[in-house]
Amino acid sequence: MSLNRRQFISSAGAAAAAGVVLSAGARRSTSRKKADVHPNIVVIVVDTLRSDHVYGDRAKTPNMDVLLREGLRFTSAYPEAMPTVPGRNSLLSGRRMFPYRGWHDYPGLIESPGWAPIPSVEQAFTTRLHRAGYWTGYVTDNPFLGWSRPYERLRRSFDLLVHHGGQLGVVNPPSSVPEREFRHWLHPANDSQRVRERVRRYLANSRYSHDESRSFAAKVFTSGVQALDQAARQAPFALIVDTYEPHEPWTPPRKYVEQYGDPDYHGPEPAMLTYGRVDKWLNEDNMDFVLGRLRALYAAEVTMTDYWLGVFLDRLNALGLERETVIVLLSDHGIFLGEHGWTGKISVALHPVLTRVPLVIVDPDRRRAGKASDYFASLHDVGPTLLRMAGVPLPASMSGVDLSRFLSGASPRERPFAWGGYKDNHYVRTDSWAYMADNRMRHSRLFDLEKDPEERTNVAERHPHVLERLRKTLIQRAGGRPPFYGV
Repeated sequence: MSLNRRQFISSAGAAAAAGVVLSAGARRSTSRKKADVHPNIVVIVVDTLRSDHVYGDRAKTPNMDVLLREGLRFTSAYPEAMPTVPGRNSLLSGRRMFPYRGWHDYPGLIESPGWAPIPSVEQAFTTRLHRAGYWTGYVTDNPFLGWSRPYERLRRSFDLLVHHGGQLGVVNPPSSVPEREFRHWLHPANDSQRVRERVRRYLANSRYSHDESRSFAAKVFTSGVQALDQAARQAPFALIVDTYEPHEPWTPPRKYVEQYGDPDYHGPEPAMLTYGRVDKWLNEDNMDFVLGRLRALYAAEVTMTDYWLGVFLDRLNALGLERETVIVLLSDHGIFLGEHGWTGKISVALHPVLTRVPLVIVDPDRRRAGKASDYFASLHDVGPTLLRMAGVPLPASMSGVDLSRFLSGASPRERPFAWGGYKDNHYVRTDSWAYMADNRMRHSRLFDLEKDPEERTNVAERHPHVLERLRKTLIQRAGGRPPFYGV
């Protein structure tokens, strides 16, 4: 990684100046000897990151590639709860969130099943580490964990909390966006009042297409660098760096877009997509072009986010912490970019494009470096795994498994399928079958993965016994039929 990037770090404080910092109070530094016994922990959360853009060749991600070479990657990682807030609750609590029993609307969060504060801050893996002597920090631009009232207690549980005003806040008035720039990021195919308001507010918050240091990823990872400097004096530490990018809208600098799309195109860009069926907002004349630009913009945002992740990893290495630190890279969900006829995050279409995420664990001793596991891992496994690696007892509330057993050649308890849900819908996946339906057990779809790995043909009517078996599996594991809220 380049010297220029390290030179940038020394003068990058201005990029983080807009961040709000909360501190629970300075604590006495822990000795280096203790850090040798208890590894440091860094968890990198990248929102809306498709696994095929990390494990595959859909995007250039040289810094994530380094983590793949040095870590153990899980190629069948499926979040049991989606999207943003349910997924992070699963991550932090180490327990399953779906099927969202007893859910109700919480002011400050989206009115959608699963959008609720973390069930117990005291039982979060970060709190358990804090009680065991770890310094803890959280850096994010996530508009919900970072700012909403339901997460105030969680924010106060960290020694350091840095939250940046992100996409949904108001840094500058939307009227401050020059009309020419606004129109460049608004494609006629998706010109609606809702999209206009979202894109204009996004640009008002951070116009970075000509200066990527103003991007949300740059702000979060630059603040992550500063948090690392503080954490290094407090070892052992546990630091979560959580970037909302590459969540849409997408307005990346041209140098990134040209790596994936026509470099001669200078027309309006579809920075925002419509959630729904492709043929409801695109026609035969513009469909291929607009979907191609969406894919180019998304890949460009992923590559830009990867660059700023590299800034953070450079600092970790410069501090000499790379062999003292467990590093975890993960995401909460993917996004449809035309696959299966959908665009956006579609809760009724729980295909791998949306539900499979990257999950990589880098061990300080580089055990299983560059290896892969097809175990059905999930986000609620991360907390138990990190507590075990830190030598900290697990609370009884955690239902995830310890994935670090794979690092020593062992394995956790058998998990022959993945299951979970999004809003009022659920899924079950085995090596051979993929099943999804709504929580009323309606609109069931079943795919034979041996004959149809792309999940194109619904065979539910041909295999009623398989369908019924997977339904019963879901009901049994969920402790009864999951609730249907209709929100």
